[in-house]
Amino acid sequence: MAQNSEIIGMIAGGGQFPLLIAEAAKKHGVRMIAVAHHNETEPSLSDKVDEIVWIKLGQLGHLIKAFKESGVRNALMAGTITKKRMFENIRPDLKGLTLMSKLPFFHDDDILKAVTKELAREGIEIISSTRFLPELLAPEGCLTARKPDKAEREDVHFGWKMAKELGRLDLGQCVVVRKKTVLAVEAIDGTDATILRGGRLAGEKAVVVKVSKPNQDLRFDVPCVGLGTIKAMSRVRCAVLAVEKGCTLLFDKSEMIAEADRENISIISLSSRVY
Repeated sequence: MAQNSEIIGMIAGGGQFPLLIAEAAKKHGVRMIAVAHHNETEPSLSDKVDEIVWIKLGQLGHLIKAFKESGVRNALMAGTITKKRMFENIRPDLKGLTLMSKLPFFHDDDILKAVTKELAREGIEIISSTRFLPELLAPEGCLTARKPDKAEREDVHFGWKMAKELGRLDLGQCVVVRKKTVLAVEAIDGTDATILRGGRLAGEKAVVVKVSKPNQDLRFDVPCVGLGTIKAMSRVRCAVLAVEKGCTLLFDKSEMIAEADRENISIISLSSRVY
């Protein structure tokens, strides 16, 4: 395991991102201490980090104790928590229950910001989740062989504004549009389900827009798309995926672009300054 004096904590959710971070951190000689969530985090993470502690969703006191006992002063958040499970499997300890009772709204931003403040009070600072993998952030431009046509660009422009407003309300980050009409907005069911709902209503040629929320803290809450996103779009014959440059993680980038080219789907990454 790593012998570097630097120790980084990881609050790990589900998906491949925590695994990728652990592998990259090891290459940098960083000692990684993970706090993982039962029924969310991939069990294989235990083979990629120096130490791992498993907790249930909401056990903030257990999380803080694990980091303090391992000497963690800086930590990052990575991976997803299945939102529907927040109503089924949450088992808060006393500190988690106390924090939750103070929240005016049970929204993503409220929860993450409250957790970040509580950790800071305990001497643990949250750092950027992309510190070890900046190459995963979307570059600017059209990433596929096919570029959007005029009507599709107009739908991107319209959808961008709608998605930013949705994000301002902290409801989601993705919309599906066609002919300047919103067909689906992201809610608790997630991006892929939103794509399928909107794509079925469109019939074909829907445009999917996923952006960061206004004033989003990108240290711990970075929008992401990947091969699964394109496969969901293909199922309902969507035409364009638009994401935000430097604010979106692209997982399985080569495979994602190759699949999009096979399905004649355009992927574009734009600066928020454009809109």
